Amino acid sequence: MPRGRTGGNTKAKLKTAAKGRTKSGVKLRARSSRLPRRITGPSAWYGRDMIKNQDWVVCLSKADIAEIDRAVAASRHLAIAEIGKAQFPLPKLGKRMKAMLKELLYGRGFALIRGLPMDRYDRETAARAYWGLGVWLGSPRSQNARGDLLGHVIDLSRTTADPNTRLYQTSERQNYHPDPIDIVGLLCLQKSMVGGASSILSSVTLYNEMQKRRPDLTEELLRPFYLDRRGEVPAGKKPWYKVAVFNWHKGLLSTAFTRPYINSAQRFPKVPRLTPKQLEALDFFQALCEEPSIHLNMDFEPGDIQFLQNYQVLHDRTAFIDWPNEPDRRRHLLRLWLCCDAGRQLPPSFAERQGSVTVGDRGGITVPETKLNVTLDVV
Repeated sequence: MPRGRTGGNTKAKLKTAAKGRTKSGVKLRARSSRLPRRITGPSAWYGRDMIKNQDWVVCLSKADIAEIDRAVAASRHLAIAEIGKAQFPLPKLGKRMKAMLKELLYGRGFALIRGLPMDRYDRETAARAYWGLGVWLGSPRSQNARGDLLGHVIDLSRTTADPNTRLYQTSERQNYHPDPIDIVGLLCLQKSMVGGASSILSSVTLYNEMQKRRPDLTEELLRPFYLDRRGEVPAGKKPWYKVAVFNWHKGLLSTAFTRPYINSAQRFPKVPRLTPKQLEALDFFQALCEEPSIHLNMDFEPGDIQFLQNYQVLHDRTAFIDWPNEPDRRRHLLRLWLCCDAGRQLPPSFAERQGSVTVGDRGGITVPETKLNVTLDVV
């Protein structure tokens, strides 16, 4: 990929921009002066390094699976939605789940659990095991207007050409994005015939690369963009919301980027048109996402569970093709959106994105007709 030009005196340009005014006459703050030139630590990882060092993969042992089986059996009398950490005892594995949560929130931001025995689990047992592991990390939240606490990621023969379609309801590529919740989990029940690989990356690494190559465009991504709610509009809200791509708050970088939803927000006449500079910044950000050294690809096998922290890790999925004339073999993942009792403080603008910024009580999608539910059937 061609390297972007940095232009002339970048510092002078940023200083001039900081002294400028928006069209509404509001003075812009000197954002760049508050930001680090480079963020270091475990959150700033490259995919090329994660391929070599796969300590992010947790392979379940026979003892781990036996412990999960006992917890599933102990909670059989409960509806899945009634299962909390206390109802799903994991005396030994629970300690590792606590360590995983710490890594998700304060470390690299992702993990993969491998080895849930799908060959002997029916869908309900798999869902109970998955839910039980998930509640050791956080409390499930609504993922859509219907109130699904256990989501089904499956092709429903829809298309993103429909502005009210969510990306996970199609077989199309999703594009890199985070979800409006602390942690997202995916359990693979069934893989597709071709494609459907998961791809993830560190948005902290993207920030570092942009600061190195095009700091003028970093400045552009610190300003709010409008995003489409795709028909899932909370009470009293507009069908869009606005949030910056890069948000520096309380010493941490939190990223919000869903390019298809930024594009589709342009369908609303009251949403300002994207400027050439905004488009350049978004295009450069997206081009960085495609660099092989930056992102990490992984193929899901049945029984794999991926957990991601959404404020520093973006995720994508390649397009896929399901098995023809075999609906029971369709690619099928179960999804959890988890709100954690601990975690980072978020900038106030994230309240528009996920309802609240209160630690332990934020995230998910709720509209007036939402009724929380857990269903094992694809709706």
